[in-house]
Amino acid sequence: AKSIGLRLLPEHVANAHMKGDIHYHDLDYQPYAPMTNCTLPDFEYMFENGFNIGNAEVEKPKSIGTAGAQIAQIIANVASSQYGGTSVDMIDQLLAPYAEMNYQKNLEISKGWVDGEAKQLAYAEKQTLKQIYDAVQGLEYEINTLYTSNGQTPFTTFGFGLGADKWSREIQKAILEVRIKGLGKERRTAIFPKLIFALKKGTNLETHDPNYDIKQLAITCATKRMYPDVLMYDKIVELTGSFKTPMGCRSFLQGWEDENGNEVNSGRMNLGVVTLNIPRIALESEGNPEAFWNIFEERLAICKDALVYRVERTKEATPTNAPILYQHGAFGKRLGETDKVDELFKNKRATVSLGYIGLYEAATVFYGADWETNPEAKAFTLDIVKKMKEKTDAWGNQYGYHFSVYSTPSESLTDRFCSMDTEKFGIIADITDKEYYTNSFHYDVRKNPNPFEKIAFEMEYPQYCSGGFIHYCEYPNLQQNPKALETVWDFAYDKVGYLGTNTPID
Repeated sequence: AKSIGLRLLPEHVANAHMKGDIHYHDLDYQPYAPMTNCTLPDFEYMFENGFNIGNAEVEKPKSIGTAGAQIAQIIANVASSQYGGTSVDMIDQLLAPYAEMNYQKNLEISKGWVDGEAKQLAYAEKQTLKQIYDAVQGLEYEINTLYTSNGQTPFTTFGFGLGADKWSREIQKAILEVRIKGLGKERRTAIFPKLIFALKKGTNLETHDPNYDIKQLAITCATKRMYPDVLMYDKIVELTGSFKTPMGCRSFLQGWEDENGNEVNSGRMNLGVVTLNIPRIALESEGNPEAFWNIFEERLAICKDALVYRVERTKEATPTNAPILYQHGAFGKRLGETDKVDELFKNKRATVSLGYIGLYEAATVFYGADWETNPEAKAFTLDIVKKMKEKTDAWGNQYGYHFSVYSTPSESLTDRFCSMDTEKFGIIADITDKEYYTNSFHYDVRKNPNPFEKIAFEMEYPQYCSGGFIHYCEYPNLQQNPKALETVWDFAYDKVGYLGTNTPID
């Protein structure tokens, strides 16, 4: 698939990818197939209107257990029809109405078996709480035993934390309690779903907020199981225009309204990522700022062509290529067999992402390895992401898709670009000698900054890269000191939008 994909790409794009100037992500899937990347499926729409999987016509669930089972089936089929992550946005509020259905059924049952209204209410509540826990536990196990058509466990994310009604609260607690308990006899930490807990003033942030007790449970869970990561409600709205869970790992949709002025997040998607090798540009410029910006412009032009090709290739799909996405509601609407899939992409409904790597190494070429406290160096790195945002905004207005700057999930790319540049430029202190490049805007991890220093340093970058912007902090084992983690979360609330916890849990 990679070989065929390279032949399909525009020649100069394929050449830039093979040389290591850029990285065309997921080349083993696209453009060989006209697949989309990651998504926020519209589970509520699918529940309300029913959907088809294989030969089964699925009706609206009538209990939380059935709703959880349907979520797992939708995730498996969506993940087999795309190559990116699948997120359930606000799952606590999504499932709450179905918990209420359970409660009403249990109340009716109690009237035939239990005397007295108070005992009947108590029975119904006790049964419903158990059914909520069982549904959440069953969903966790199902996701961890799923395999997509490519043999992988789907990258799945649950966003939750904002529901303040009784059942939403209980669902939140069940999600955290199930994760704390662990999987199987050995109580192993689940890899998926990735849990993302929303923090919001007036809901759960401060001691007087109604859901503050659930924040405490989330902190306990993070110290034991690393998840949940946290989203800061007000900052997410500021950065992206509306609140929503990221798609899969860290790809964020921007705020968007339909033709009737309704805010739409679920049912939208990303069409792919291309990442720019910024350290290479700095090394090729040999410390000459003018040369850097000239090469930077040339490479961005290649990135533009690569991203436009991603969009055009995806538009070649037909609804029958992925019925769960286009015909049965995962993308929020139902297309006919002959409809154009672009109806779900155009007018900036879909995003397409320009990634980047190695701001630390690029600035090191010009300002030395300890540039973090140098205002001129910091301004240089901010100018890089600012100029990328200016370009992507212009591309979006030109083509009608939301081009966004994405603080890349580099993964193996931290090695690929560095090893290719080592071969090209040799071993260079603090740049290639580390054998990796620093992901996006992240602080140089070798300096061991404390969480407050790291957050304060990184907080300026996401305003220019609203397509993705996770911050991570490294901690010692915090199971005996959860208050320390809460202090970091509270410090970060009005500074960054998305914060991950890395702590030893073995």
